[in-house]
Amino acid sequence: MDVFDKLKILTDAAKYDAACTSSGVNRKATKGGIGSSEACGICHSFAGDGRCISLLKVLMSNACCYNCQYCVNRISNDTPRASFTPRELADLTINFYRRNYIEGLFLSSGILKNPDYTCEQMIEVLRILREDYRFSGYIHAKAIPGADKMLIDRLGMLADRMSVNIELPSQNSLKLLAPDKSKHSILTPMGHIQSRIQENSTDIVKYKSAPKFVPAGQSTQMIIGATPDTDFQILNLTESLYKKYKLKRVFFSAYMPVAENPLLPAISTRPPLLREHRLYQADWLLRFYGFSAKELLDEKNQSFNPYIDPKCNWALNHMEQFPVDVNLASYNDLLRVPGIGVNSAKRIITARRSVKLDFNGLKKLGVVLKRAQYFITCSGKIIYGLKITQDSVLRSMLSEKTLSMYRHNTLPEPEAKQLSFFDNLKLQ
Repeated sequence: MDVFDKLKILTDAAKYDAACTSSGVNRKATKGGIGSSEACGICHSFAGDGRCISLLKVLMSNACCYNCQYCVNRISNDTPRASFTPRELADLTINFYRRNYIEGLFLSSGILKNPDYTCEQMIEVLRILREDYRFSGYIHAKAIPGADKMLIDRLGMLADRMSVNIELPSQNSLKLLAPDKSKHSILTPMGHIQSRIQENSTDIVKYKSAPKFVPAGQSTQMIIGATPDTDFQILNLTESLYKKYKLKRVFFSAYMPVAENPLLPAISTRPPLLREHRLYQADWLLRFYGFSAKELLDEKNQSFNPYIDPKCNWALNHMEQFPVDVNLASYNDLLRVPGIGVNSAKRIITARRSVKLDFNGLKKLGVVLKRAQYFITCSGKIIYGLKITQDSVLRSMLSEKTLSMYRHNTLPEPEAKQLSFFDNLKLQ
């Protein structure tokens, strides 16, 4: 099998991993080297379903000795198998980079033979890129659960970002669908990476020349919709991961049915992309808006409203906390107003030091008045003629088409669309 055939198989096998993000690290090429990384680089191009496509996202091998029922690469599935040698993959990455097809590498792998052997193969790819080619571009590598800590350390010294996929939100789900994995085997390397990042940050303070360990931090991914786990469970797990392991991102990937199995959704079932979208919105509220998971969902309401984003839904359920006066409210209170984001809240705080804000002024500051007008006042005044009723607020939050679907409970899931690496690419 030639390298091009391997590439088609192994890029297609890697498309279900959604953990592509901005690099989060600055690095310039050394003298005689190639490539560079910018903290806000990488994420400039997205597929139709929102996934970033500026990295070469590929598996080292799709030959896996595990039998995770949700995975297309499980050992029991009859699918074409391929494996790169470290040199093949390193050469391919550099050739694509030189042609300006990619900005960096996202490398994962099926469990080839055993976790240690797989990790060793990935390390060799990164070693060739960093040392032989002197490549300073962005590299995201998947840590292999069960691999020796020394191998994880070596991988972390070569990669910019690492991730350990939780994949399923509960131990019961793992036991049912991924019997070869456990919560302990996944969280152990995650904890080790976090402790090494903390140790390394201390070393860098003491010694400027200290090598950096995973300078862009670590992330993880959860599959949404393959199991009965609720949004409430997923969001609480997400919050605890941010607090305990200081993750940069938790990614959510709508389950795309790839096999007939009574334990999984039917192949004809559409991926829950709208649910995935609501979880990303809630994740944003946890990280930047000061919300906690228990505020957004609880035991009685364990699923997000598919028709309204989580922030608007929270505001509608807590009308007793509104309206707030934009000339007096604290920064944290402003962040809870629908239509006011992080940037517009900061602009309000700055602008009101020198002038009393009115509704025209808010619009110039980037506030979305169509939503915010129902939850704010300017020096105690509301917009002239505004009538605040449940129906008027709902109309503000939803388009007429969505409002009709909301009332008749007929909102469809958006159609899934996967981008092929080969749609517009021809190798010469």
